[in-house]
Amino acid sequence: MRMLPPTQTRRDFLATTATLLGAAALARTGLTAAATTPPIPAEPIIDIHQHIPYSGRTSEKMMAHQAAMGISFTILLPAGSRFGLEAGVNPYPETQAFAEKYPDRFAWFANEVTDQPDAVDVIRRQLKAGAIGIGEQKFYVTSDSPGIEKIAALAAEFAVPMLMHFQQGTYNSDIHRFHRILEKFPTVNFIGHAQTFWGNISKNYDEKVLYPKGPVIPGGITDRLLSDYPNMFADLSAGSGFQAFIRDEDHAHAFFARHQDKLIYGSDCSDPVGHGPACSGIQQLGSVRRFAPNKKAERKILFENARRVLKLQNLLG
Repeated sequence: MRMLPPTQTRRDFLATTATLLGAAALARTGLTAAATTPPIPAEPIIDIHQHIPYSGRTSEKMMAHQAAMGISFTILLPAGSRFGLEAGVNPYPETQAFAEKYPDRFAWFANEVTDQPDAVDVIRRQLKAGAIGIGEQKFYVTSDSPGIEKIAALAAEFAVPMLMHFQQGTYNSDIHRFHRILEKFPTVNFIGHAQTFWGNISKNYDEKVLYPKGPVIPGGITDRLLSDYPNMFADLSAGSGFQAFIRDEDHAHAFFARHQDKLIYGSDCSDPVGHGPACSGIQQLGSVRRFAPNKKAERKILFENARRVLKLQNLLG
């Protein structure tokens, strides 16, 4: 598999990880005395959601950001050819080239605008070139649109996961209809993400409110999708993922225990430094360690679930 060369051993990977941790230490030397940085974990962490560039942050700063957070391996998600995911993200050629330059630290997903006539052909070429998933799909369609069906069929053909950004009224609208896609493509692992996905952790969620606060009412769409469909997973990334748990800590503890095999860590953070309150990635790492019911569940969420769903068995295999 492209992520680790066949000759790379477990010892090699651990050495690479140690190098990254050393880079993290260097990245922290520029912090002010008032700043605090959580300790870098000894265990490997996979981040399934990053971009280059990202709201003006350069690729080099992204690498420093990931090192400062203690990330061992990162999945880069490209934009479509016509839209930059609202963040000036590169389309796949640049993303692919960057990931292939650092195969011990990065892999990449394929992507294209959902309803573009040649979307399936474009994504197929990327999958053949080495992409290990599809996404993030963040375009102006409904969640069960013909375009989503066509791309999901391609994901089934290549046996790769598909990461979806749900945001009512803009991207993959009408999440309440997404169960149709899950049922039609049971062999495809779908990974949900973003405001409407995480807002619907609560029952009777008002989808006009992108970042709801207050107690969670059990029985939301997101909880039901994760419970009822073996092929539904959750990307914890961004402010929407972070807010979903700190709004109701009692619910968060139960949610992490219930769905520990379905939750996957991602950062989706454009912060340039990888520490402090502005970095949702490091904040969510803290949430995982706080709300996971035990160390075994924590390791699933930060490493093992991603390795399994993304078929990264060579990573510390």
